[in-house]
Amino acid sequence: MSTTVKITAAEVNKLRQATGAGMMDCKKALVEAEGDFDKAIDVLRKKGQRVAEKRADRDSSEGAAVSKINDDNTVGVTLVLGCETDFVGKNESFLALANQFADIAINCTTKEELLAADFGGMTVADKLIEQTGVIGEKLEITAFERLEASYVGTYVHINKIGALVGLSAKVDDAAEVGKDVSMQVASMGATQLSYKDFTDEFVASETEARIAVIEKENIELGRLGKTLKNVPQYISMHQLTPEVMAQAEANAKAQLAEEGKPEQIWDKILPGKIDRFVSDNTTLDQEKCLLDQKFIKDEKMTVADYVASKGAGLEVTGFKRVSLG
Repeated sequence: MSTTVKITAAEVNKLRQATGAGMMDCKKALVEAEGDFDKAIDVLRKKGQRVAEKRADRDSSEGAAVSKINDDNTVGVTLVLGCETDFVGKNESFLALANQFADIAINCTTKEELLAADFGGMTVADKLIEQTGVIGEKLEITAFERLEASYVGTYVHINKIGALVGLSAKVDDAAEVGKDVSMQVASMGATQLSYKDFTDEFVASETEARIAVIEKENIELGRLGKTLKNVPQYISMHQLTPEVMAQAEANAKAQLAEEGKPEQIWDKILPGKIDRFVSDNTTLDQEKCLLDQKFIKDEKMTVADYVASKGAGLEVTGFKRVSLG
């Protein structure tokens, strides 16, 4: 004849503290495990596996983005712990779990290594399954990035976007520069460091596509009797060869002559016209290239200008970005 094991409130609370599961779930697990603490944890884990299997096809587009930098600011990681609802994603215990994963991730080089890393006697992957059962939503690491540099800065935007930026040297203002440029990465969504990273084929394809879009829009604008958009010849510094720039200067001088501007004042007017030509014909760079974007804190300069102003020879060596969804 079996004897019912008495489960105390202290035992239930101990299991709750260890797993984060609800009081009733902890009590049921301990009853099923006949009071054995380790077996109760296994019971909860198996419950998590069952829940995870049922919710495998769910979309974990909500969650939290977090970052971690090592003690000497030479390595940074940023990751997204995904869940199904915004309600869970804003929960303090969920955010704490995400930061625990980030603490482990700082010693990992890949997402796979992170998932296989130890988390209190189980792997991170197993912890995700366990917490899926506890929370009742699909949990997963949906994004993971790592960056190494002489100095790594970071910025996390309301736990929705995480960014890392690597600098070539640890200058006096490195913390400020690292955060500022990370904010730029988070808010403006650059995909390349510089236009120099573009291939001829990519720029040609983008030019054709963008011109086609503008020409289509102009058809509708013309039908409505509105001002047509300018159709650019070029979209990147990648295309602005010395020959192209020489022709742009010649065209600007011809325009000044046609307007009757005295030749002795051309030197004062030409720089502005050339700058405008470059701005009008580098829209791809301004959208996609971090160093060529207008600096969000001072649009009179580019990100490259801002970084250079903080230290002779200081450069951005790389960046990473993660976001929900």
